[in-house]
Amino acid sequence: MLILLGGVVDKFAAIHAFVQVVEAGGFAAAARDMGMSRSAVNKLVITLETELGVRLLQRSTRQVTPTATGTAFYERCLGILADLEEAEIAVSQAQAEPVGTLRVNAPMTFGTLHLGPVIAEFMAQYPEVQVQLTLEDRFIDPLTEGFDLTLRIAQSEPSPRLVVHELAQLSCVLCAAPGYLERHGHPTSAEDLRHHSCLAYGELASRHEWVLASPQGEDISVSVNGAMCSNNGEVLRDAAMQGLGIVLLPQFIVQQGLEQGSLQEILPDYRPRALSLCVIYPTNRHLSTKVQLLTAFLQQRFGEHPPGPGV
Repeated sequence: MLILLGGVVDKFAAIHAFVQVVEAGGFAAAARDMGMSRSAVNKLVITLETELGVRLLQRSTRQVTPTATGTAFYERCLGILADLEEAEIAVSQAQAEPVGTLRVNAPMTFGTLHLGPVIAEFMAQYPEVQVQLTLEDRFIDPLTEGFDLTLRIAQSEPSPRLVVHELAQLSCVLCAAPGYLERHGHPTSAEDLRHHSCLAYGELASRHEWVLASPQGEDISVSVNGAMCSNNGEVLRDAAMQGLGIVLLPQFIVQQGLEQGSLQEILPDYRPRALSLCVIYPTNRHLSTKVQLLTAFLQQRFGEHPPGPGV
C-alpha cells in the first residue's frame, strides 16, 4: 500500500499526479495545472514508481513520455479516477444540480449555424453552468487541450482514452457551380473526378481521397486534386460557388446554395459516405454531471433533428 501521509487517499493523489504528467507532457505543466510545486508532483510519481517497482515515465531534458508499461498503467488509471469520481458524485448533494464551467470545442461552421442556439437553450435550463465555447476547425485532443467535451463531424473511430458518442449521421453532397460545369463538363463517373478541380478539406500537402458508393453499392476511392483546399467548410462552399471546382461537403453547409441554384449536385448515383456528428470526451470525465447533461441535451436536439435540409 502506498502511504505518503498515512492514508490510502494518497495513492489516488499519486495516480492523479501521474495522469496529469502524462496528459500535460511534463512535470512543470502538470504542477501548474494541479496548483502544486514541481518537486511535490515529482515526489508523488517517484513514490508510485517505487511502490510498483517499474519505471512509468521516460524523462529527458526536453520532454516526459510514458514508457510502454506507463502507457498501459495510464489507461487503467483513467478508469480508477472515473470510479473515484462516481463515488464522490454519489455522496455529494452539491452535484445534484450542475454548476461550474464546461469547456466545449466544436467546428466553426457547425457552431455558427446550429450549435449556438442549442447551447443557449442548455444554459437557460441550467443557469448555474457557465459554458466556454471555442469554435475551430483543426483537430484537437481533448486530453491535452483541456476541453470537457468536443463535437466533431468525421468518421467515428474508437479510442481507449476517449468516449465517442454519436449524435446523428450527416449526409454529404458532391456539387459545383453551374458555371464550372458548363466550362469543364459534367462528370459521369467517380473516376472522372480525377480530371476535375476538386476543392478538398485539409492541407495541400495531404493526399485527398474521396470515398463514394457506386450504384452497385461498392465503395470507390478516388484521389482528387484541385487549386485550393481549406479546413473550413464555408470557405470551400464559397469557392465552389465562385466556380473554382467541385466540393464534397455535409449537406447542411451547401443546402442553401443548392436551393438557390448557385450550386448543383453532381453524380447523384454515387453517394458519399455519411459523416458522424459526435460528442467526444475523455474517459475520466464520463461521470461528470455537466458532461452527461449536455450530451443528453445535444442527443435530444440533434438526434431528433439532424442538421440538414430544412434545418
